Amino acid sequence: MRASAFLYPWDVNGDPAAPERTAALGVRGATLAAAYHSTRALTPRHPRHRVVTAEYAAVLYPPGGHWRERTPRPHPAGDWAPGDAYGEAAGALAAAGLEVHTWVVLAHNSRLGAEHPETSVVNAYGDRYPWAPCVAQPATRAYLVDLAAEAAVRPGARGTELESLGWYGFAHLHAHDKTAGVALGDAGQYLMSLCFCPACRTGYGARGLDADALAHAVRGALEPVWRGAAPSGGGWPAVERLLGAGEAGSTRAWRETAARTLQEEAVAAVRAAAPEGFRVLLHADPVSYHCGADAGTDPAHVLSVADGVVVPCAQGPDRLAPFARHARAGTVLAANLTVVSGLGGRPAALARDAARARSLGATELRLYHAGLASDADLEAVAAGLAAL
Repeated sequence: MRASAFLYPWDVNGDPAAPERTAALGVRGATLAAAYHSTRALTPRHPRHRVVTAEYAAVLYPPGGHWRERTPRPHPAGDWAPGDAYGEAAGALAAAGLEVHTWVVLAHNSRLGAEHPETSVVNAYGDRYPWAPCVAQPATRAYLVDLAAEAAVRPGARGTELESLGWYGFAHLHAHDKTAGVALGDAGQYLMSLCFCPACRTGYGARGLDADALAHAVRGALEPVWRGAAPSGGGWPAVERLLGAGEAGSTRAWRETAARTLQEEAVAAVRAAAPEGFRVLLHADPVSYHCGADAGTDPAHVLSVADGVVVPCAQGPDRLAPFARHARAGTVLAANLTVVSGLGGRPAALARDAARARSLGATELRLYHAGLASDADLEAVAAGLAAL
């Protein structure tokens, strides 16, 4: 199976050994961040540093001049990835024989929410989520679509992987999170992720819902959750039990339409800017109402739009199966496996996990994350890939 390893530019730039070390794992490609959210990352082998603090969501290359008069617009990185950090790293990885794809994070941007709070998701209590841009707002959608095209189609890239191309909601590891005191469950997560910004209130109205009454209903539905009495069972039936089937279905229809059309527009924009043969993949969850970095999608729809998907498999590969049922010849189903032991990964079980993923339809592997892994983890990765 073709495998690619995730990397940040700062894993490569300033470390002459990094490209060959990555290639020696047995991977054929590198999925290299071109636009990324704020983070604090270890660099266990870098000769100049051990910790990189990316202070805000940024593009890791010089943004185009067409952004100067636009609001919102992307910000270049600070000293953690100066200049064309992406381009420098991509060139070094390509020289080592690796096929480089861009890794582009879209609707996950705390700086956007801080500078332009009106772009953020607003929950039923009136709380804003600055890390989560509302993907129903026209100006925000235009920004995300244009950012996708620019960040994805960097010089020399052979494809892209678009992360967070859909709704981001309540769940988010946001600086020193203190949100685990109440178990929300699947239904609570959905209700806490419903947006009540002006665009979404209008959208609910178009589907026969009064936004004020809906917000009141959502707050009422969450009361048993706050008391520690979340409904038994999970999935969509739990949402319907809390909110009511009609109201739940109407909110889901509005949100799925917003996400689906954004995915269509962004993929079309990337393809219009890309050379022939450029592959466009989405980080995707097969449950359409889910939020997060792996955007909730309808498998049949997303595979009619993109060339394939990158599917989270850290908790097992079962989420591959719904996509496999709609795959066509040439569809990429990439199983995303965590190979960093400190992040809960299983590098020693890579060969077994990859074989299980392949049995459920995976055609490729993505390994998260070559720059964060210890030497022992990387040795296990190399052995696992050699055994495939």
